[in-house]
Amino acid sequence: MRPALTIVVPLYNSEETIERLLRELTALPVDGGCELVLVNDGSRDNTAAACEKLMMQYACPIKLVKLARNFGEHNAVMAGLRHARGAHVVTMDDDLQNPTSEVLKLLSHARATGCEVVYSYYEKKQHQGWRNLGSWLTNSVADLLLDKPKGLYLSSFRCMSAFVATEICRYEGPFAYVDGLILQVTQNIGRVLVTHAPRESGQSGYTIGRLLKLWLNMFVNFSVMPLHLATLLGFALAAAGFLFTIAVVAERYWYKTPLGWGSLMAAILVFSGTQLLVLGMAGEYIGRIYLTVNKRPQSVTREVVENGATPGNNS
Repeated sequence: MRPALTIVVPLYNSEETIERLLRELTALPVDGGCELVLVNDGSRDNTAAACEKLMMQYACPIKLVKLARNFGEHNAVMAGLRHARGAHVVTMDDDLQNPTSEVLKLLSHARATGCEVVYSYYEKKQHQGWRNLGSWLTNSVADLLLDKPKGLYLSSFRCMSAFVATEICRYEGPFAYVDGLILQVTQNIGRVLVTHAPRESGQSGYTIGRLLKLWLNMFVNFSVMPLHLATLLGFALAAAGFLFTIAVVAERYWYKTPLGWGSLMAAILVFSGTQLLVLGMAGEYIGRIYLTVNKRPQSVTREVVENGATPGNNS
């Protein structure tokens, strides 16, 4: 029987939170039944073993997808979506900063409004300052690069219909960005205010390096605007180089600088940097095309473990 809801949770070093997470999620009164899909994204602690032991204690259907190594949050979510069978799918983090009761709020809003996707947003995020700044920058960049409804906050705590989940899973490239894929499928998107709690244990798996990688995925995989900007930059610097060349010629006659020095400096300073920038931008696109054509895996599943339960009405 198809459940009404699938909850997909990517796990990374979640040994300290997994017991409470499973206890609360399996207790949710979901009309039509619920299943959980947990994706162990190459955790370095005993997350997989703890999950496998705990999941057998619950009557709620639970599936544990073990990835061969760490592929990143968005790739792990994509792996989980491929195992989702619910009429609606909620994705959420494993850190319990989104109270599990808020899952029902997202599902109720999706059912009541008919929105294909419902994003959560917060009055105040309980992250460190640099994470909040990173989230703000990500959403600001998305406003420019993606066909995103104005003011929509792109959160990892979201609810989507089975149709949207199926469509975004058609993407098999290695550089997954779930929100970019969603916005390619639908504009029927709503949002709901939810609570964001302080982190109780552990630390975020996101680092500055991983945020930069996420921004690069957004820049290069879901927009050609960087190429347009590189073209405009080329025109702007060419114009600046022309003006600078005039200034160098004037300086040659007024201040008697060494012959050839000014023109050489103008060429090096203006054009070399521009060429390297544009070549680097084009090279990033070409490199990603190369990896996609050579079928670099989006993720590799080592094993899938199920607890054997069947979905029922939890209400």
